Amino acid sequence: MTWYGKVYLWLLVIGLYVPIIFLMVYSFNSGGNMIHFEGFTLEHYQSLFQDDRLMAILFNTIAVALLAAAVSTVIGTFGAIALYHLRQKRLKLTFMTLNNVLLVSSDVVIGASFLIMFTAIGHFTGMGLGFWTVLISHIAFCIPIVVIIVLPQLYDMNQNMFVAARDLGATEWQILNRVMIPNLMPAIMAGFFMALTYSLDDFTVSFFVTGNGFSVLSVEIYAMARKGISMEINAISTLIFGVIIIGIIGYYMIQRYTKRRLSLKRGVLR
Repeated sequence: MTWYGKVYLWLLVIGLYVPIIFLMVYSFNSGGNMIHFEGFTLEHYQSLFQDDRLMAILFNTIAVALLAAAVSTVIGTFGAIALYHLRQKRLKLTFMTLNNVLLVSSDVVIGASFLIMFTAIGHFTGMGLGFWTVLISHIAFCIPIVVIIVLPQLYDMNQNMFVAARDLGATEWQILNRVMIPNLMPAIMAGFFMALTYSLDDFTVSFFVTGNGFSVLSVEIYAMARKGISMEINAISTLIFGVIIIGIIGYYMIQRYTKRRLSLKRGVLR
C-alpha cells in the first residue's frame, strides 16, 4: 500500500473513533458537561444504575436484540439453505431480489410499513404497540442480513463432501446436521453478531413501532438528547460500545476456535 493510502486510512480511523473516545472520556467528567474536564468520577454511572426506568429500558433493548438475533439467525440460515437448493433460477433470483430489497430500503419506509401493518392488525385483534411489535420488526430486518452472510459460504463449500456423505449412506438430516451446519458455523456466528449489532443500533424502525408502555435504548437516548446534554447519555453509550467490543472479540475467538476444530478434524480424517 502506498503512503497516501495509509494516511487516508489513518485519517478515516481517527475521524470515526475520536468522537467515540471523546464521548467515553467525558462520561467520567465530574463537571457534568462536555466543555471542561474537571476530574474523574463515576457518579454518572451510579445515577444511571439507580434509574430504574433506564435500567428497565436497557434490559428491554438487550432482550429484544438477543431474541431477534437468535430467531433471525435460525430463519435466515435455513432460508439461505433453501435458496441454495432451489433449482428454478428465476424463482431463486426473485427471492434474492426480495431479500436484497429489504437491505437497501430506507428504514423510514420499513418502519412506516410495519406501523401501518401493526395498526391494522391491532384494529381487529386489539394488540397495541409494544414488545412484540418491536421484536417482530427487528427479526424481519435482521433475516436478510443473515441470509446474505450465510449464502456465499454455502457456495464456497466443497460439494464433494455432500456427495461423499450420501455415498456413505447419510440421510439428508445427517448431512445437514453433521456436514453442512458445522462448516457453516463461522458464517452463522457472523450473521448472529451482525444481527445483534443491527438490532442494538436500530432507531428509525423502533421509533415507529414502540408504544407508550415500551421503549428501547435508541429511542430513549433520542428523547433524552432533545431535552439537553446529559452525562447519562455518555455513560449509556460507553456501556453499549463496551458490550459491542466484547461481542466482537467473542465472535473472533469463537471463529478462531471453530476453524481450529475443523482443521483438527480434517487432520484426523487424513
